[in-house]
Amino acid sequence: MFLVRASRFSIKCSLNHAPYRFLLLIGPTMEKSASSSSSSSSLEPAAKKQKPNDDPPKPSDKGSAVGREDYVAMLKADRKATAKSILDFDFNKKRVRILSDAKTIEDGKQGVLYWMSRDARVQDNWAFLFAQKLALKNDLPLHVCFNLVPKFLDATIRHFKFMLKGLEEVAEECRKLNIQFHLLRGSAGENVPAFVKKHKIGGVVCDFSPLRVPMKWVDEVRKALPMEIPLCQVDAHNIVPVWVTSDKQEYAARTIRAKVNKNLPTYLTPFPPLVKHPFTADFEADPISWTQVLDTLQVDRTVEAVEWATPGYAGGVKTLQTFVEKRLGKFNDKRNDPTENALSNLSPWFHFGQIAVQRAVLTVKKHGKRYSESVASFCEEAIVRRELSDNFCFHNKNYDNLQGAYDWARKTLDDHRKDKRVYCYSREELETAKTHDDLWNSAQLQMVKEGKMHGFLRMYWAKKILEWTKTPEEALETAIYLNDRYSLDGRDPNGYVGCMWSIAGIHDQGWKEREIFGKIRYMNYDGCKRKFNVNAFVVRYGGKVHRRK
Repeated sequence: MFLVRASRFSIKCSLNHAPYRFLLLIGPTMEKSASSSSSSSSLEPAAKKQKPNDDPPKPSDKGSAVGREDYVAMLKADRKATAKSILDFDFNKKRVRILSDAKTIEDGKQGVLYWMSRDARVQDNWAFLFAQKLALKNDLPLHVCFNLVPKFLDATIRHFKFMLKGLEEVAEECRKLNIQFHLLRGSAGENVPAFVKKHKIGGVVCDFSPLRVPMKWVDEVRKALPMEIPLCQVDAHNIVPVWVTSDKQEYAARTIRAKVNKNLPTYLTPFPPLVKHPFTADFEADPISWTQVLDTLQVDRTVEAVEWATPGYAGGVKTLQTFVEKRLGKFNDKRNDPTENALSNLSPWFHFGQIAVQRAVLTVKKHGKRYSESVASFCEEAIVRRELSDNFCFHNKNYDNLQGAYDWARKTLDDHRKDKRVYCYSREELETAKTHDDLWNSAQLQMVKEGKMHGFLRMYWAKKILEWTKTPEEALETAIYLNDRYSLDGRDPNGYVGCMWSIAGIHDQGWKEREIFGKIRYMNYDGCKRKFNVNAFVVRYGGKVHRRK
């Protein structure tokens, strides 16, 4: 059941056995091996210079599957086989929550608006699909807007280029589907309501993020929308919506795993297609000069784009395919070895919403019989660990500072606050990889050059920042700053939780007490040497030992 004009017909649904004439949608981010999810782990060093997206094998290659174009076509065929359109699909209303008092689309309106933000893709997007369902049910045109801010936290031109190139692909696909794509610039709290009023929009659908800035944007839009306009939010990022999984902050993966897994049969479904919209808008979107848009951004332009990752849905599909064909088989055994190319490398596309985690999981699970252990490991990290991060950020407003840590962690860090630091580095020394540790320096250089750091080394990297800075607060701030500035998947729940896990013990437990760390889990250079060939990684990225004079 969906939002429809109340004047057209009545719908009865039950909440505590009470009848309603309109649809009421119900609803109000480690353990021993804990780390960032594999899909948010970083690009592995290869034996030779890596091609963009780790190009898939040529059709003539032994054991290769279809090329990228055919792979995209395969996913398209999968959607068509699922349903003709969203009208023929049993959409689970619990994916949605209504944020406004208004719950119906009034007569006389001229469109439905999907305000795209975290999930910047057309297909495999539950928020976009829900918006199309509303528009089709009400015989209305469908519009999409993306509100661009000129500066966002520590994002650089590297991040904006990746995001905007993906949006350019979205705009073109919308055009082919008879959907107007609008790029708004400035304050969402002003722009989205103004667009709604000017164009007589009947309802607004937005996607979901648990982070404070996007949540503030949604709240500002909600308050500024006309009272008669319903605002619906869809969790199109998680497989199981955050508000369905749990109504509280979960302590660790072990406490959320069963809650997620019990809901997977309901929510881990195929996607129907977003189809060509039959109702045409009476006005066209303003043309977009993407080059000019880039020029107007107020961001640091010294951190340039990377070459290995092609932005957009097609680029994400290409990376997914090469993971399935080349790396999935060794994912379980080799994912913690930074010298092996065993990870999915999908985190940039997941972060910017250019490919759905659910699509990746559905694709990987098709290989369960052949690679059962790797598929299970990927699903654990891509589903359980990733949704644990959203749960933490959604329920803990201090997700990026020590006030958000457990009591035991804050106490143990405070107890060791005055411990002597053998090494103490400034943020500039850390950023420029000038420490005495060649492995740490190499990991930092990988992140600076490639916009990625291997997941295992992300833990080591963050823990050494705790060891080498004056206070735990400075350590956490520095780790988040560097990750957000250089990693393509920065400013993400997984990044915040990864730093909080490494430095503040979130989703972890107390360990043997030692200097500086207290009971926070410890990692050292010799431990890394037992895990993988440290020298090979150092040679690849050129980290040097820097000794102070």
